[in-house]
Amino acid sequence: MNYRITHRTTYSYSAPVAVSHHAARLRPRDTETQRCKEFTLSFDPEPDLFTEHKDSFGNQVSCFSIQKLHARFEVISRSLVALAPVLQPDPAQTPPWEDVAALFRDPVPIDLLDPCQFVFRSPLLVHEMPLRDFALPSFKPGRPILAAAADLCSRIHREFVFDPKATTISTPLAEVLEKKRGVCQDFAHLAIASMRAMGLPARYISGYLRTHPPEGKPRLVGVDASHAWASCFVPRFGWVDFDPTNDCFTSLDHITVAYGRDFSDVSPVRGIITGGGHHTVGVGVDVEPLGA
Repeated sequence: MNYRITHRTTYSYSAPVAVSHHAARLRPRDTETQRCKEFTLSFDPEPDLFTEHKDSFGNQVSCFSIQKLHARFEVISRSLVALAPVLQPDPAQTPPWEDVAALFRDPVPIDLLDPCQFVFRSPLLVHEMPLRDFALPSFKPGRPILAAAADLCSRIHREFVFDPKATTISTPLAEVLEKKRGVCQDFAHLAIASMRAMGLPARYISGYLRTHPPEGKPRLVGVDASHAWASCFVPRFGWVDFDPTNDCFTSLDHITVAYGRDFSDVSPVRGIITGGGHHTVGVGVDVEPLGA
């Protein structure tokens, strides 16, 4: 399956900005089942400085600075991505979750040092007893790890309400757990923190989700969205992605852009400015399917 993706981010300021510095993680990753065939960035106004590098997780980071007065700034990424079907393991055939957790207690085998970094707390996610209490009904003794992750995914989908007005980027996870409302970022964070509370590696995935129009209705341009989901590490199988917001394992509708410990590692566009007063941010995403 091929997709053409356009991601537009627009900043509007109430007062002129003298200098702005930004970092963007917008290039879709190359994985075993995904290949980014084309990628471009365009800007208005054009940046005065531009560099690129890979971060510690292998995500491409584009850094740019605007060193002239501006009251508006826009960055547009355009990508052409090819996806192949994801071969998911049978959850019942994965090892018991306790056996996996035991692998990540000292001393950790050298070949597991990379997933081991996703066991610990991260800037937005800390280990709290309520998270372990929330996770426990899914992690029954001897349950295969992927069956437990699937149950956790279903419980979040069933017990929490998707509500874009309930949270912001800075809303603590404890508040999400209490109010049982949030968005895909919150639900991914909840799944990841719950698995880490059980001693298991889990990481945050940012990307895009293709939306399907109602039957008989045309596809609308610009109504797709940035999305977030979770991934758990399964010995012998590697990382397996699951989407609590939609209660599913990932499919040909999920396009991966970046991964990290939590949202703070993979924010699509972030930066600092001098001046600007109040500002608003507009984001538009279009995921256009092109067929095989």
